Amino acid sequence: MSPGSRIEKDSLGEVRVPADALYGAQTQRAVENFPISGQRFGRGFIQALGLLKKAAALTNGELGLLEKKIAEAIAAAAQEVAVGDLDGEFVVDIYQTGSGTSTNMNANEVVARRADQIIGVDGSVHPNDHVNFGQSSNDVIPSAIHIAARVAMERELIPALMHLRDALSEKAGAFDHIVKSGRTHLMDATPVRLGQQFGGYAHQLTKGVERVRRASEELAELALGGTAVGTGINTHPEFAPRVIALVSGELDLDFIEAENHFEAQASKDAAVNAAGALNTIATSFFKIADDIRWLASGPTSGISEIQLPAVQPGSSIMPGKVNPVMCEAMMMVAARVMGNHTTVTIAGQRGNFELNVMMPVLAQALLESITLLSNVAKVFADRCVKGIEANEPRARELLEKNPSIATALNAYIGYDEATEVAKEAARAGLSVRDVVEEKGLLKPEEINEALDLRAMTEPGIPGT
Repeated sequence: MSPGSRIEKDSLGEVRVPADALYGAQTQRAVENFPISGQRFGRGFIQALGLLKKAAALTNGELGLLEKKIAEAIAAAAQEVAVGDLDGEFVVDIYQTGSGTSTNMNANEVVARRADQIIGVDGSVHPNDHVNFGQSSNDVIPSAIHIAARVAMERELIPALMHLRDALSEKAGAFDHIVKSGRTHLMDATPVRLGQQFGGYAHQLTKGVERVRRASEELAELALGGTAVGTGINTHPEFAPRVIALVSGELDLDFIEAENHFEAQASKDAAVNAAGALNTIATSFFKIADDIRWLASGPTSGISEIQLPAVQPGSSIMPGKVNPVMCEAMMMVAARVMGNHTTVTIAGQRGNFELNVMMPVLAQALLESITLLSNVAKVFADRCVKGIEANEPRARELLEKNPSIATALNAYIGYDEATEVAKEAARAGLSVRDVVEEKGLLKPEEINEALDLRAMTEPGIPGT
């Protein structure tokens, strides 16, 4: 035995563990078995695990199932886990046993050994008999997933989405007077106001917030209390509701016991639903960022109806080039979240009989998506949207040559004649107004009435 290690035992025999590690044999076996990605569970998930272990110890103490001294020591140690003091002890790879048992035991062993230190007697607290009392990995891990995801959605994602929505709404108001070409199929269409365009983007975010809130409410149901297969074997009937009440109080966020423990442990439908909401937001982000990128394209050979803030040089070879880097970052985040949605969907299918066996990767993908969307929403709002300026002369120039303005002539000269006007305008590089005037199709006052560009951006029939 080297000076830097100690011997620990589990049901399979002896294991060498780093001498100063709080974790024990089962964690060390997992470290050796799964040297796969180097990815570990993040802060939110470890916080949720710590809070569950703390609340479980306090509850079991109140129920007379643990000695007061042991319960208090476990709770104190678990609180250190919850606040992040022991994050370095959580060393198991994401790609591990599908139930997350390795990570649950990582928590149990760390809390037990730290509780021993608090009590001052080695071996006084057992990872399974005390820390894990009334629990199973099969109900703890899905509960931690729901807690971590719901907290992140409510505390990080929703505020970030609202921040971006407000930035877009502010631009919608500032740009409301600017009439420009609409575009469908990437081709010229009837006029819109730049403010209407940005208002549409803002409303996508409003709808996104509503979707996240609905998904978050479903995540409020926790599997805790089902233990191994959903029957609740080896746990007190009052254990789960008491623990969940304590967790809710700690987080100031409501959680409830699952209505049906077999559904809660065998399926991960609530998580799949949440990933679907995140996927929809990613789709919105991609559309908004890509639109803004195209609207700013140029400055001489693109659309160039808006100008983005210059946040960094764009090329290592082309002097003065500035690229839409914030848009590109948001689009890459969207792509990653879409991929994570596929991961969560596939993982959700693996609820074979009484237990899902792909929970760690599901948790990682779900929580990563929430973090990415939250972070990119904030930086995109602050470093892109807030600095966007409109290029009014360019918008006016493109609009004046837009042949689709002829649509407003339908009520005056009919669709077929309006079609000929549009074709002639496009062929000759003239405005629709110029063609109508040259052909003498309408009186001057009728032309002004029919080709009122601002009026075209509101409901109504010209000339009525």
